[in-house]
Amino acid sequence: MDSGFWTGADRMKTARGELRLLSAREVLEARREGDGLARDGRERALCRNACLVARALERRGRPVYEDGAAVLDSLRAEDIARLAESWAAFNRERNPSPLDGEEALSRRKKAWSTRVMSAFNGACSACLALCPRRSGRKK
Repeated sequence: MDSGFWTGADRMKTARGELRLLSAREVLEARREGDGLARDGRERALCRNACLVARALERRGRPVYEDGAAVLDSLRAEDIARLAESWAAFNRERNPSPLDGEEALSRRKKAWSTRVMSAFNGACSACLALCPRRSGRKK
């Protein structure tokens, strides 16, 4: 995963393009398509990952691959696995689960609160300096 190369809240740059977050429906459709490509249980993971990559990988806002079969034809199994792992890590980071554990959730909540507060650091004090508060009614 190329950390530091975020292009937005729902996209992550890779060497092959941008991975985008998928909706629940898109993930289910990728699983179903992968199940259709697999001939037995041993092929299922690779086929599902290929279909996930086909939906998630884009270049200039357009899919790089038409479908999972095109991914299987174009990439090595290792490349498909690497892209699927990157997508899964990116998805976990953006969509934390309660199953991650209390420590991981606390760490993420703290990071969010620190990030939000530092974004507004000093903004209010500049406004207050321009418009000082009046302590009472003056005549």
